[in-house]
Amino acid sequence: MKIEGSYPFAAPRDVLWPMLLDPVVLANILPGCEELETVAENKFHGTLKIKVGPVQGKFMGDVLMSDIKSPESCTIAIDGKGAPGFVKGTGSFRLEPDGDMTTLHYIGDADVGGRLASVGQRMLETSANAIIRQSLEGLGQQVQVRMMADASSELGMDEMPAPPSPPSQTQFAAGVAKNLLEEYLAPEKRDSLIKNGLIALGAILFVRFIMNWWTNKIAQKVANQLKNTD
Repeated sequence: MKIEGSYPFAAPRDVLWPMLLDPVVLANILPGCEELETVAENKFHGTLKIKVGPVQGKFMGDVLMSDIKSPESCTIAIDGKGAPGFVKGTGSFRLEPDGDMTTLHYIGDADVGGRLASVGQRMLETSANAIIRQSLEGLGQQVQVRMMADASSELGMDEMPAPPSPPSQTQFAAGVAKNLLEEYLAPEKRDSLIKNGLIALGAILFVRFIMNWWTNKIAQKVANQLKNTD
């Protein structure tokens, strides 16, 4: 299973970078994350409860960050397992600065086994993309809260904005459904979708025409028989 994409943040790279390495921040943005703790330098152990199609359960595993080039890029290795199966993969991300904006580019490859693999490649990829998208959206909210807190501190304000909570199972499921719909209605697939829809519509109209013709023929035959009987 391969994943790849980009995500823009309304924050400078120097603000975003340390938050990507903070287990407290990561625990608050990952859907279904119940625990994430530091066990060694740049190594975390966590518990994630997630639902992918009909398969759900807890995963426990390790996340190792290596080849760290602050504040530019990092390589990540994931090794997790649980009742639903196992996930093992590697990936990397890179931060591209653009003034007060930063774009995060990511790429990864993962092997999935056990019951989790039974849900199919498309559902796995869609669920993985939903986890990544919702995590990055949550990180974007955390970044804004952090920047607002820093601004409040500089102004001597005591009240700090509260960080947002991670997505619930319902929100995650809604995100998966949204991703499936967006994928199904992607521009490059619309022509094929319209073509298939027109073919299906034509088939339905043809069947209805045949049924109406056959019904009229039977009705006419019955009427003739009744007339002859009279």
